[in-house]
Amino acid sequence: MVKKLARVIISFWVSLTFGCAVSSLPPEVKLAETQEHNLWRSGAEIYTPEEYSIYISALKKGKDDIIKEEAKFVLFRNYKPVKTELKEILRQGDEILKKIQEQKSNNILNQLAFFKDKIENLKGLTLRINEGRHARKDIIKAELLISEINFLCKNNDYDNAGKKLSVVSAFIEAAEDTIAPILNRYVDKNQIARWQRLVDDIIVKSRDKETVAIVVNKSERSLTIYKGGIPFRVYSVGLGRNGSKDKLYAGDGATPEGRYHIIKKLANSHYYKALLINYPNEEDRRQFIREKRLGNIPRKAGMGGLIEIHGGGKDNMTYGCIALDNKPMDEVSNLVNVGTPVAIVGAVDYENSIAAAIKGL
Repeated sequence: MVKKLARVIISFWVSLTFGCAVSSLPPEVKLAETQEHNLWRSGAEIYTPEEYSIYISALKKGKDDIIKEEAKFVLFRNYKPVKTELKEILRQGDEILKKIQEQKSNNILNQLAFFKDKIENLKGLTLRINEGRHARKDIIKAELLISEINFLCKNNDYDNAGKKLSVVSAFIEAAEDTIAPILNRYVDKNQIARWQRLVDDIIVKSRDKETVAIVVNKSERSLTIYKGGIPFRVYSVGLGRNGSKDKLYAGDGATPEGRYHIIKKLANSHYYKALLINYPNEEDRRQFIREKRLGNIPRKAGMGGLIEIHGGGKDNMTYGCIALDNKPMDEVSNLVNVGTPVAIVGAVDYENSIAAAIKGL
């Protein structure tokens, strides 16, 4: 107790006698503590392990030197060498932070470039299929987040930018999951081979019988008129709101696939002129029964019908029909008759436009 009191009295006397002459702890000590914490939070051990290890060793020595000075009698303390030492340590720390920021910036920019490419490919794919409208919601959310990340990067807030990148990835994955089941049909070799057989068969019969035939290609959004087995006219078409899928039941918005024929020509319909096809045919009925047993069709759903090739505009989504602009519809109606065969397929070859776009993902 007496020793403690003596120290207090001596310190008080020293402060009164010498005032500012007594050396005080340099502000670099507090700055170094803050910098060390910032480096740890920034992941220095991961991004710059060698430099960070040298920095920690130098900082430890600096702390030891401070302890040695503090152990001295107050009048004999000299923090100038430690101050110089800490300034160098702070300079090293600033260099490490700069390198970390550069690495994080490059990583984020590389990921952003990757995500932007994916988004552009996805947008192209979603525009090829009507079902893409569901995926576009997630794509828009991803694009808005990318704008936020760009803003954060400009303000050197790479930690929050990195956190938002994972959310961008989640939105992109959600968009891919939405359209993948639809798009996979267009790279399925067995499915494409089936479509090819349908088209080849109808073209051969058109050639052998010198008749007209229609081929609707969903992937290319086209309707081709064949005369004597040779392409005669090609028109752009619109499909059902879920037109890239094969129709299973009434109200699914899908456009059927298979071989059909025209059973009625309508000079006037709700959608200008129309050609009614024989959907559902026997194969469609078998498929309906099979899919319903598997639970892929709602219990109360019926097969539906009234599938047409009609006018009214190719840019309008239909309930499952094939739509043309009115002028092309006039031409098609004049070229065909009741009984004209119609093949509706997803694609006619393996290198279809959807398959090519999928490769870009």
